[in-house]
Order: sequence, then structure tokens, then C-alpha cells
Amino acid sequence: MGVLAKIAAIVLAISLMTFIIFFGRLPVFRRTPIAWLYTFFVVNLPSGVLALDRALTGGRFTSSLMRFGSFMMNDKHPTVVIFFLVLLAGSEWMAIPSAWEFLSNFQRVCVVVFGSLPYIFLYLAAYTDPGTVSLTNLKHHLSLYPYDYALFHPGHRCYTCNLLKPPRSKHCPVCKRCVGRLDHHCIFINNCVGVGNHHWFLLLLLSTAFLASYGGWTGLCILRDRVLERWPTWSLFPWRAYEVSGGALADTPLATRKMTFNTWLVLLSWGMKNFIHLGSVSLLGLLISPLVWGLLAYNLWNVWTGQTTNESLKWGDYKYDMEEGMVYKRRIAAAESSQVAATSSRWPLEPDHVIVRTEDGNPPPPNDKALPGVGEWERVWTLRDVENLYDLGFWSNLKDIFIPNYQFNTKDLPASERRGRPRKRVPRT
Repeated sequence: MGVLAKIAAIVLAISLMTFIIFFGRLPVFRRTPIAWLYTFFVVNLPSGVLALDRALTGGRFTSSLMRFGSFMMNDKHPTVVIFFLVLLAGSEWMAIPSAWEFLSNFQRVCVVVFGSLPYIFLYLAAYTDPGTVSLTNLKHHLSLYPYDYALFHPGHRCYTCNLLKPPRSKHCPVCKRCVGRLDHHCIFINNCVGVGNHHWFLLLLLSTAFLASYGGWTGLCILRDRVLERWPTWSLFPWRAYEVSGGALADTPLATRKMTFNTWLVLLSWGMKNFIHLGSVSLLGLLISPLVWGLLAYNLWNVWTGQTTNESLKWGDYKYDMEEGMVYKRRIAAAESSQVAATSSRWPLEPDHVIVRTEDGNPPPPNDKALPGVGEWERVWTLRDVENLYDLGFWSNLKDIFIPNYQFNTKDLPASERRGRPRKRVPRT
């Protein structure tokens, strides 16, 4: 029982910390315990350690630690990829030989397939160009999407690459390059997730989630069968386990008393002890699978809403500025909209308004020629009042990710889906 509890506690702690570090700064978790824990571990705790180190060593320890942390987080290196591969291969090496003789032919095929796919998709996600923007392909990236005059405005230049910034692109400080439709830089693939490899990244998450869940559940079922060989009244579910009285079998009247939870744990621990490799890997798979499924669900939610992780953070900033009355919009002129349409011949929608953020809460001058749009400025209080130009509906968003340079049919646009920001569909004529 002690070994089982320690393994579960360690895996749960690692999963919780990983979730907090990766998701704690997302807008959806603001003003929640997740955000508070993120602030504590990322801001408050390092500040406290820094203050203590300054008092004890003059800051030398934290200076070295910060250089190491900066290298780990801001430089491109395969450390985390190697860790992921060692964890994946080591788990399979420990569990599969122990379980193989107990598997049916169908289960063996599933193990081979599910066990191989993460390696394939990891290689493709890591070594496929995510969509590097260069002088030679700048025109192509400019043609993929129109500027939405909300998150992305024409004429902006990347000061590092000295190139015009295509719509939905962003400069990655880790890879030191601009990437088209950058979602985020992922340390687990040592690469950016962008227009060129976003589909491989989603398939990597899906295959890893299936492997963790299927492998964990299959291994646990094998352990269950081994325990049942000695204690037929035991069950994988505590409320369905019964005590054995006087050598009675599970279906006799003597075996009607519920098994105590302590007894149930002792018998489970017996199975874990006799199949320690299989049991440890199964428990690891079941405990980390919610984290992987959660990461996949978050990325699919971004696909559903037609945004990248980078864009969701930008919309989150807009949301709080709107609540403070700092955001305004006005209609895009027909000539400006036509000019935007010409930059992306494949995209079926055009922007119909421009959004600006002010510093003092007052609207910009209506006749300011430096700002696009025509007419009076209207204050925006919520994201429901603005358009996400890049959301065409879930299936069209998937096509945009999985089919390179997909040419959308302007006559078959999906119906507007009210998921927080209504999209006004304006097909081109």
C-alpha cells in the first residue's frame, strides 16, 4: 500500500504542477485558484527565493538558477523531447512484456498500433516546418488569411526579422523566427506549432491520450484478473467487492457481506506487488491521461472557436480592456474591405469593422486619417459585440488546419454558431 500511495501521489503532483504551469495564465482561469497557484509558483515563490538568496549568497545561486531556467525555457534544445521519449519508451518496455501473454490477438494489435503512433506523430510534429516566414515565401503567407483589423493590422513589421507580419503570424523568441498562424512554442516537440504542423500536433495529442487511457485501463484489467484468480469475490470497483466466508464462492449466501475498503486495498496492493512494472505503468497512464485529454480538449476548443492559443490570449486581454471601457469599434470602409479581400483570395470572409484600444477610455477622433474605418466610434463592452474573422465553423476550421491551402467555398458557409462571439458572415460577391 505504501508503494501504491507514493506512486499515485508523485504522479498526481507532477500532473497538477504541469497543468498549472501550462494553463494557469490562460484568460479562462483568471481570478480562480488555478491562476493564484500559477502566480505563486511563477512569481511569488521565485521572488521569495531570490530575496532569501540575496541575503545569504548575494544572489549568486539564483543568478545561476535563472540562467539555467532561461536556457531551458527560452532556448531551443531537445531536453524535454528526450524526457518524453524516455518516459514513453521506458513505460512500454516495462509494461508490454509483462502483459503480452495475457492479451488477446485483437488487444495485441491495438497495443502495437497505439504504441507506435505517438512516435510517428512526434517525429512529424517536431521535424515539419511549422510555417517559417521568410522573404521568399512572404507573399504566400500574406495570401493565407486577411487582416481582421482587430488582432492583426496591415503594415506592421517584425522588428527582429525585418519582414511584414502576415495575418495570424507571430515571432517566436525561442526559435528566433516568425511563424505563420503560430499557436504556441511547444517544448514537448522542440518546435513551434504553426500552420505547417498544427495537424501533426493535434494527432500527437490524440494518439498519446488514447495510448495512456487504453494502456492504463488494459493493464489494470490484467491486474484485476490476476487478483480474481485468488480472490473471486474481489472487484475492480470497491462497492462491488464482497468478503469470502468459510470458503464460500462469490455466488453463495455466505459471500454477501461487503468487503471493507482496507481489505480491498490490501488485495489490490498484492496485485501491484506481484506485477509491479505493469501496475506502476498502468497507474501512471490512468493518472496522466486526464491531463493529456485536457490539453487535447483545450486545443480542440480553440479549433471550435477559430483561434490559436496566441489569439486566445490576445482576446483575453481585449476582454478585460472592454470591461473597463477602453475599446472602440467602427465600420470598415468598402474600399478598405476590398483591399483586404485582395490579399487573401482563398478566405471567404471580409472584416466589417475595426477595433482599437485607447489609453484614456475616450474614443479616438472620428476624422483621424491615421486610423482605418469610417463613421463614429462605438464603445465595445463585451466580446459578443465583435467579430472573429477566422472562425468559419468547426468543420471548416478543421479543414483549414488539416488541408494545406484549402480553397473555401463561399456559397456553403456554415451557420453562425453563438459561442461567446457571434460571427457575422459576409461572403464575397
